Amino acid sequence: MKIVHYVNQFFAGVGGEEKATVGPEVRQAPTGPGRKLASLLGDEHQIVATVFCGDDYAASNDSAAGEILELIRSTGAEMLVAGPAFTSGRYGIACGRVAAAAHKAGLLSLAAMHAENPGVAEAAPAPVVATGLTAREMAATLEKVALAVRKLASGESLTRDDGLVGTGARHNRLAGSNAASRAVDLALARLAGDRSATEIPMPDFGAVTPAGPISDPSQALVALLTEGGLVPMGNPGRLESARATKWLRYPLDELPALEEGTHISVHGGFSTVIANADPNRILPLDVARELRDEGAIGTIYAEYFTTTGNGTSVADGARYGVEWAAELRKQGVQAAILTST
Repeated sequence: MKIVHYVNQFFAGVGGEEKATVGPEVRQAPTGPGRKLASLLGDEHQIVATVFCGDDYAASNDSAAGEILELIRSTGAEMLVAGPAFTSGRYGIACGRVAAAAHKAGLLSLAAMHAENPGVAEAAPAPVVATGLTAREMAATLEKVALAVRKLASGESLTRDDGLVGTGARHNRLAGSNAASRAVDLALARLAGDRSATEIPMPDFGAVTPAGPISDPSQALVALLTEGGLVPMGNPGRLESARATKWLRYPLDELPALEEGTHISVHGGFSTVIANADPNRILPLDVARELRDEGAIGTIYAEYFTTTGNGTSVADGARYGVEWAAELRKQGVQAAILTST
């Protein structure tokens, strides 16, 4: 089977963060970790090309997945392998989106990343194989990916034994004992100290390690962000009041503060009366301007980002965070104030 391999700018050898805005390109040969993957696949399957793209470009441009898919199609490949992305959020989101796009285009598709990477949710319905935390586990991860490629190419479905993230395909089967007996067995296992015994694994929402302090706040470019659903009057971008499917950006220009009647909160999880009377309660532009004038912070980024945190899925929230971070990094923002309701 002919395979195209998707990687980011780092694994393509183009560069690090300074090259994160590079657009998609194609090489007619295995590149970076693709060379090791090619050797593991042997003569049975061939990596005919590598497509790569910068993490910021891939994560922050709505058209990126489509552009990458066009390059994939141009290689004549029958299967896409994306990653491994490990715990890299932007890279993971790109791998997930590319795998999903290729799957919908009729190609066999496989993404590889850590189970807690926000890109996992982006990949559906393409399968995702779990990796370790970092590229230090590249060798073992590529062996797992090679086995998954062979299984998919033979027409089989992946299972958890293959490292599949999520439930995968569900099939009815006859259990060896009835539900009551299994429940008692699980209770006894718990009483014996096995805290992980279960027939229905619960999701792990993970944890985020806070970034370290900036060296000189008085020189920093600071952004204001909110999940409080704050939008200009009329809600021109049609932000949802719950279960948001998007985030929006709006200008702050040189407004000294937000005035009543110019902005409203469309958040459906609390009474917005007080917030609408003073939108600075949701987005503290007034206090941020005071801090700037006092020299406590440098400058305020000219736009604010907003979404609604009411009922929004963890996967979507994680994706918004990665996309915000990619965009802010690209603009040179050094710190952000994110208000929550």
